[in-house]
Amino acid sequence: MGIFTRVRDIVNSNINSALDKAEDPEKLVKQMIREMEDTLVEIKAACAGAMASQKKTERDLEWSARQSERWSSRAELAIDRGREELARKALLTKRQFEDELEVTRTESEKLADLVAEYKSDIVQIEEKLGTARERQRVLVQRHIHAVQKKRAQRDIRRFDSSGAIVRFEEFANRVDRADAEAQLVNYGRPKSLEQEFAEIERDESIEDELQALKEKRRRAVAPPALA
Repeated sequence: MGIFTRVRDIVNSNINSALDKAEDPEKLVKQMIREMEDTLVEIKAACAGAMASQKKTERDLEWSARQSERWSSRAELAIDRGREELARKALLTKRQFEDELEVTRTESEKLADLVAEYKSDIVQIEEKLGTARERQRVLVQRHIHAVQKKRAQRDIRRFDSSGAIVRFEEFANRVDRADAEAQLVNYGRPKSLEQEFAEIERDESIEDELQALKEKRRRAVAPPALA
């Protein structure tokens, strides 16, 4: 397949549509990127060759133009010297350079068109390559997400099937039972002397704090004294 045919195929391709229909889009996008990169290398090399040829034809144009002018001046000099036959030969040589000039000019124009076409193709392939690389990035992210999700689901199923939840519930029940048993250790026993006095002291402390709070609120809402 020629380079221009491959370029046209790339430029006219619908990358997103092709990937959406592919059985293995990741594999396909890698292949697309590889083909585009290879084609880009070839077309840039071809463009560089065409540009070099164009430069050479431009130099040939300048040289042919100078030679045409040179032999035109010689023909004039021969006429001034009365050398008509010599002037005729000079004009013939001048014509030959003019013919070469036209051929070279035509070649230069064709090369200029070819270079322009190459550059346009390079821009379009670069754009397609950018699209493909972006799709590859998205596909890779989706693949990573899918792998992580699959691993998480597998871990959850393994955790559910390992009996860990059951063991945790059994441990929680044992803790609750131990706590309840601790609360019942002294339940129903008569209070000791220390406990009775501690309760009296606690109640008096609460009463003192309550009276202080009531007095504070009474002063806060009382009307100010008249002067």
